[in-house]
Amino acid sequence: MQRYGQVIGVKPDQIAAYEAIHANTWPEVLAMIHSCNIRNYSIFRHGTLLFAYFEYIGDDFAADMARMAADPKTREWWTHTDPMQEPLPDRATGEWWATMREVFHTD
Repeated sequence: MQRYGQVIGVKPDQIAAYEAIHANTWPEVLAMIHSCNIRNYSIFRHGTLLFAYFEYIGDDFAADMARMAADPKTREWWTHTDPMQEPLPDRATGEWWATMREVFHTD
């Protein structure tokens, strides 16, 4: 299992809409997240920053993320959520959410 932390901005005028859409996440999107080996997925907000945490239990993260990105219902979901977000300028090439480096963990 690999833990992931990611961060992205949310547009100030979109905070309420972003939280509302996630309060009613489409079942097909949730099923795709699960089928792509993601567990314990959470998104937190602090001001205009969103922090996502999830655990990946698969063995080919890139392939699972490509499968998710190719899913028509997930792509439709992203047409609603992506315009609400503001990617960080220092994110890695090809990233939407900036992946964070884990610096501490304890069980």
